[in-house]
Amino acid sequence: MFKTKASLFTAVVVGAVMALAATQASAETLRLLTWGGYAPEKVVEMFKAETGITVEVTNSNNEEMISKLRATGGAGFDLAQPSQDRISGAQMEYDIYKPIDLSKIDASQMIGSMLEGTKKNTTVNGKVYGVPHVWGTSALTVNMNKAPGVKDYLDLCDPKYAGKVSYRTKRPTLIAFAFAMGMDPFAAYSDPKAYKAILDKVEAKLISCKSNVKVYWSGGDALINLIRSDEVVAVMAWDGSGWKVNAEKPEVKTIAPTSGALGWIDTFALPKKTKAEAAAYKWINFVMRPEIAGMITDAAGNFTAAKDGDKFVEPAKRKRFQETFPPAAIDNIKWYPTVPAGLEDMEGKVLDRVQAAK
Repeated sequence: MFKTKASLFTAVVVGAVMALAATQASAETLRLLTWGGYAPEKVVEMFKAETGITVEVTNSNNEEMISKLRATGGAGFDLAQPSQDRISGAQMEYDIYKPIDLSKIDASQMIGSMLEGTKKNTTVNGKVYGVPHVWGTSALTVNMNKAPGVKDYLDLCDPKYAGKVSYRTKRPTLIAFAFAMGMDPFAAYSDPKAYKAILDKVEAKLISCKSNVKVYWSGGDALINLIRSDEVVAVMAWDGSGWKVNAEKPEVKTIAPTSGALGWIDTFALPKKTKAEAAAYKWINFVMRPEIAGMITDAAGNFTAAKDGDKFVEPAKRKRFQETFPPAAIDNIKWYPTVPAGLEDMEGKVLDRVQAAK
């Protein structure tokens, strides 16, 4: 009898130890290298409750992401979130990412045009290295009572708005005006001569437009103050800035230009030496659920590539988003591709001449 009890006790102890070991062995950690707001604490908690996977979040930016992964040869993190125009160049130069297995991505949860655009812009040697997550644009913010005729970037040069418009002397302005003038600057990226010809035309247009410019804005707060005070009636601006002003001045709307807003996308990319690849795919598919995407939008301030994600954000914010970006406007967004070496130097010289022109 004693031996039977002892044997039973031993079996229970051994079983408990084995169960604990099995639990520890199955416990996973996902090391996420991302931007502030993209992995809210509540979402991390929900993910762990559902999957048992712990998420260690490291906030960063594009330059730091490349630097960290370059220093380790793609080790130290299991999932990263670089902007889509910062992937292919870094991959070709430093070999820090591994291809995405698209069969493990629930593409039905993603806005098709964003997924296809990101795949195209992150493809290296026939392999895709990124899928979309959070995005935003440069569009037009317009006081509809004072400048109802502004529909595209070139309308900022209409003489009736002299001294009442603003935009930045940055490369997005060059790109935006090129598209509005009927050219495709992205298609010319691989041909410096053709790209210079486009820049020459845009430079002439921006110089002729100088009398319309109240000031070239450089920071978000200054931009918002210009719009709020009615010093300007139409600007090329980040969509979020316009939405912020709209909350207090309903006549100020953010609109998608007819030639297309200019869009950036922060992606999901797998570091080359990820140790938790399965967990990475689970996280991607989890946060692209529309109800989770809505939580991320509320935390980060930007919308995601999740279908119907806007239905789960605060109603006023959702209304502003849907007014700016009906489906056709989303499909017309021009997504930034990787910038080839040398082009930014060309652009910088053009911008300098525009600023110096009388």
